[in-house]
Amino acid sequence: QVQLVESGGGLVQAGGSLRLSCVASGLTFGLYTMAWYRQAPGKERDLVAAIRGSGSSTAYAKSVKGRFTISREDAGNTVYLQMNSLKPEDTAVYYCAARLDSPGADFDSWGQGTQVTVSA
Repeated sequence: QVQLVESGGGLVQAGGSLRLSCVASGLTFGLYTMAWYRQAPGKERDLVAAIRGSGSSTAYAKSVKGRFTISREDAGNTVYLQMNSLKPEDTAVYYCAARLDSPGADFDSWGQGTQVTVSA
């Protein structure tokens, strides 16, 4: 059974930085694409960033490109999201997600989420 545990959320002022971590278990980590999603109150859950199993390819939402960086450490089954130049509109619950790194696979494993609050 895949388990994803996020940490690193908190309260930060606009312009500040946070680093989120997600530790995965119950899977062969290197075979999975990992991603961060976020959901603000009253809004849908949106993809923030994703990284392929090999780490060779990443993707970002337009709203965070240039400010956020996704990375992974396969030895520790961990994926990170470094968030810089945070804005109040980045406030949301951030979720770690995993899917097999194969065509057509869905993100079907999710963490419990970690709250990020950015004050103006």
